Amino acid sequence: MTARVLDRSLVLAAVRVTERAAIAAWALAGRGDEMAADQAAVDAMRNALDELEIDGEIVIGEGERDEAPMLFIGEKVGRGGKSKLDIAVDPLEGTTLTAKAMGNALAVMAWAPRGALLKAPDTYMDKIACGPGYPPGVIDLDRSPTENVAALAAAKGVPVSEITVCVLDRPRHAEIIAGVRESGARLALIPDGDIAGVINTADPETGIDLYIGQGGAPEGVLACAALKCVGGQFQGRLVFRNADERARAVRAGIEQLDKKYDLHELVRDEAIFAATGVTKGALLDGVRVRNGFVQTHSLVMYSATHTVREVRTRRMV
Repeated sequence: MTARVLDRSLVLAAVRVTERAAIAAWALAGRGDEMAADQAAVDAMRNALDELEIDGEIVIGEGERDEAPMLFIGEKVGRGGKSKLDIAVDPLEGTTLTAKAMGNALAVMAWAPRGALLKAPDTYMDKIACGPGYPPGVIDLDRSPTENVAALAAAKGVPVSEITVCVLDRPRHAEIIAGVRESGARLALIPDGDIAGVINTADPETGIDLYIGQGGAPEGVLACAALKCVGGQFQGRLVFRNADERARAVRAGIEQLDKKYDLHELVRDEAIFAATGVTKGALLDGVRVRNGFVQTHSLVMYSATHTVREVRTRRMV
């Protein structure tokens, strides 16, 4: 089934979609208008999706139908075809980063066969992630940061001081930050970019070994699609601040509200993941315009072959 749904032609099609969104968002980088940058990326991504011969449904998007003008959860995209896909999108991860022309903003998308992606509600999720090459269960969401750092260091065969932990710089992470510092590990704080933070654990060039923190649940599914392609471990648990968020999860079909999910429960089949840099970051270079050409830097991953392609594209403006 997977081979028929996710054929190789979809791999480069995916990266063309994120390129379009990134270029549209970049045009508003540094303009101070988060909503305009996000809307530009949304519109460009939707238009690109609608040009493809796919039968796609947005399962992770900009919000529910009454909250988002484009790419809402449940929206159908594509011209139709044999490929019936679940599609998860974050047309602009890092709206604030883009508005301020700061680094690490991305246009991100993942797709998988219909029914393969968890329809995560728009709530928070506690997360922990590491890259490939470690024994199963080396990290655990229910352990302290100190315990997880020690376990990862032992599995890697290095002192704790050589482990680097990425954490989103938020007041809600004060205890995690204190625990990482107490462990003796290096701490890499990021201002935004939850998806990139998780993916960085799978790329040795970033120097990130472990990601811990609480961020968006939809972003957790997107990041897991990338880890599915390259290996790695992830655990997540939904976090609810009020009864409305719990009701939102129930509407999304979540039955066990306190369940601890692993990577393969969030992404239950093969997946394609694509990301294009909007502004230059640790993972990807940003969009650049030089001598009448626009240049983009992307990653596209395919879990069926565990392939990661780095794509640099140059086209006339």
